[in-house]
Amino acid sequence: MSQYTTGELAKECGITVRTVQFYDQKGILVPSSLTEGGRRLYSEEDMKTMKIICFLRDIGLSLDTIGQLLKEEDPGSVISILLEQQEQQLQEEIGERRDKLDRLAELRKGLKTTSPFSIRNIGDIATVMEGKKKLNAVHRNIILPAIPLGILQWGSILLWILKGVWWPFAVWVALIIPYGIWATRYYFRNTAYICPQCHEVFRPAFREMFFAKHTPKTRKLTCTKCGHCGFCVETYGGNIK
Repeated sequence: MSQYTTGELAKECGITVRTVQFYDQKGILVPSSLTEGGRRLYSEEDMKTMKIICFLRDIGLSLDTIGQLLKEEDPGSVISILLEQQEQQLQEEIGERRDKLDRLAELRKGLKTTSPFSIRNIGDIATVMEGKKKLNAVHRNIILPAIPLGILQWGSILLWILKGVWWPFAVWVALIIPYGIWATRYYFRNTAYICPQCHEVFRPAFREMFFAKHTPKTRKLTCTKCGHCGFCVETYGGNIK
């Protein structure tokens, strides 16, 4: 039967000699025998066990967990649970890293469109990014009810033109007016704007917001703090009283 020294075992498994020695000290993998001079000798079975240990370490299990696992009489049932837990943890870590990558991409994109640059611009971009999901939810809550209303609008117009039936259009008018009032007020309550001059996050007067010139992400407003009049960046404002 083949036997391996510490160095040979380390080389075969792609780890360091110190790692093999450390596993011995921790009781994770004790050598099958020792030479007369006290050198560690590992068997073929030890080699297989070490490769299993390395594999489990590579997928993220801790040494304490691996040590307990190797002592189990029925490791199969235990490792199934452990692997499921590890998979869930890794999925969460992947999600967190993906979120960080998205944030970095948004920051780089924002910095490219910001001129002149200042450290306060990063704060503005961070504010927009933090409120992006909530702001998207606001837009979605406004758009979703508008879809059936749009279908009703065009359907009622076609009925009026082709069949002379006008009452569906009257129903649409009766629905679109309260919807328009609700949507405008809901949008106003849940949006705010960032002043490019003093970086204040503010909510303008309703009348000013309603009639202001705007783009999909900005609106020309007067800052309530510094009085600057210009295009301000839209962000979520549901937490502003």
